[in-house]
Amino acid sequence: MSDKYTPHNPDGLYFLTLTAVDWVDVFTRKEFKQVIVDSLRYCQQHKGLELYGWCLMPSHLHLLARAAEGFKLGPIIRDFKKFTTKTIVRLAQEGPESRQEWLLYRFEYAAKFLRRLEAHKMWQDGSHAMECYTLAFTRQKLQYIHQNPVQDWRVAEAEHYLFSSAGAYAGVPGMLDVLFIDR
Repeated sequence: MSDKYTPHNPDGLYFLTLTAVDWVDVFTRKEFKQVIVDSLRYCQQHKGLELYGWCLMPSHLHLLARAAEGFKLGPIIRDFKKFTTKTIVRLAQEGPESRQEWLLYRFEYAAKFLRRLEAHKMWQDGSHAMECYTLAFTRQKLQYIHQNPVQDWRVAEAEHYLFSSAGAYAGVPGMLDVLFIDR
């Protein structure tokens, strides 16, 4: 696998996209969404994740993030993906999940081709990390993150989407604390 989109700069701010295998719409259940939010919060509080922007869509998660001093972004994301996979698979197995059989089959099939011994794989490899070298590029990526649910017709105004940092940038407390780009 190419490491072109791997976070190399330990001090860098990165635009990341974490995508479910086969673009499966995993994050449609509130319980699954809550796992993502709680896990991001845990990473902020205990693993050195500095979050500047985020948006959870049905099949992927966008982040604008960096690792705090003394931490590395790669291991934070790796641990996040590993934990959220195990937790969401367990919740899907315990039900009620109308798509339980299909969902678990997709994750089992994706894990079938791994060298690692894992029963399920929920996330695609990598995080498509793009370093934000300039303020203009950073603002562009933040705008893209916040407009994702608007472009997908989930909401008319970005700040109305609960699973995003757009509300925080509009002055409304959100589900996660964020550090602001322009403040």
